[in-house]
Amino acid sequence: MIRLMPALVLVLAMPAQGQDLSSQIDSLFSKWDRADGPGAAVAVVHKDSLKYAQGYGLANLEYNAAITPETVFMVASVSKQFTAFAIALLVVRGDIALDDNVRTYVPEMHAYDPPITIRHLVHHTSGLRDEFGLLAMAGYHMDDVITKDTILNLLYRQRRLNFEPGSKYTYCNSGYTLMAEIVERVTGQSFREWTTENIFGPLGMDHSHFRDDYTSVIPNRAQGYITIDSTVKNQPLAYASVGASGLYTTALDLVRWVKNLKSGQVGGPEVLALIQERGVLNTKDTLDYAFGLSHGVYRGTPRISHSGSHRGFKTHVVRFPSLDLAIIVLGNVEEFQPSTYTLQIADLFLPDDAERLATYIGTYTSEELQSSFELAVEDDRLVMINRHGERITLTETGRDAFSSDTWYMPNITFMRTGGQITGFTASSSRTLNVAFDRR
Repeated sequence: MIRLMPALVLVLAMPAQGQDLSSQIDSLFSKWDRADGPGAAVAVVHKDSLKYAQGYGLANLEYNAAITPETVFMVASVSKQFTAFAIALLVVRGDIALDDNVRTYVPEMHAYDPPITIRHLVHHTSGLRDEFGLLAMAGYHMDDVITKDTILNLLYRQRRLNFEPGSKYTYCNSGYTLMAEIVERVTGQSFREWTTENIFGPLGMDHSHFRDDYTSVIPNRAQGYITIDSTVKNQPLAYASVGASGLYTTALDLVRWVKNLKSGQVGGPEVLALIQERGVLNTKDTLDYAFGLSHGVYRGTPRISHSGSHRGFKTHVVRFPSLDLAIIVLGNVEEFQPSTYTLQIADLFLPDDAERLATYIGTYTSEELQSSFELAVEDDRLVMINRHGERITLTETGRDAFSSDTWYMPNITFMRTGGQITGFTASSSRTLNVAFDRR
């Protein structure tokens, strides 16, 4: 096991099957604990204390550089919560308003009717076409040099939207690139300079910055990789846009960040309250998405999280406010799935809820399909068993709402009458609300 920084391996004694937290997390990452392949950096914060920080695998295979908690990763869309935080700071300071027309600050944008507001950008309800789809259609490859100006020039030429602003939610990187541009025009500084001066510097995040120059030297930076036919290959990255992505940081710097999301050291209570506000559609439906932060539920416990993925860099940062727990996992190879590990680490802190999940156990039958599922609890997880004996694992996403690990019914919603489970509906993008009644 690679242990370059033993002082940073902090352990919270939490016996489970004879193992403490350190041993349990090490066992989760055993696949990546190797001296000849890419891996991950992990940090766990509980009750304001750093309980665990470790690196597994190599940051750079060509130089045999090991990953540590101070290795710099590009965190892709985890960048968005910092961009949204910057917007929130400007709102609270009175420099901008969320319902301002985007063209007030970026008049190069087409005059849409109704107008796109900053609020629409924050909550992904603008209707703008996503920049990565536009780039691909325009003939760009992801290893081309792509700057913020490259993307903005594409957005300025757009004349149609995917939908009327505020009517729908569709995740949109374009909106966050525009938000970074708004920060620059309002403050008169580059986004990198302003965020360093107003966020990273005050928090002591000394190894963090938005990279707006793809030729810049970043000490201790990880390389992104992809495995093709059992061979690990470099993922070239000349991306130099900021806002939607582009943040380079470390696991330990992100520890400082998640602590700030509780303490308000930077921003204070007004900004902390604002960034928790979830989007609301024109229909008055409330979204799960707030300011670069996605609200959900895992095993009955509220969670706030965001993931990131770009050119071999894979990131997931999740917080459980009721547990005073935050988990950070950064990876540097395409097939790495960080959310799997953040939730497995969360399992080490969450109470055993097999008893609560047992309320869903039973046989559920669809008259339309003339088919049934058996629901059972296995290893503290709710599973569906079809007539072939195949098991589908469910993950809780809200009250009586679950996602599954199968393509044909990824969304499961249970129904109650008088507080008792009476059935569920199963849906996919093309097949909605197929009803199964409990027998």
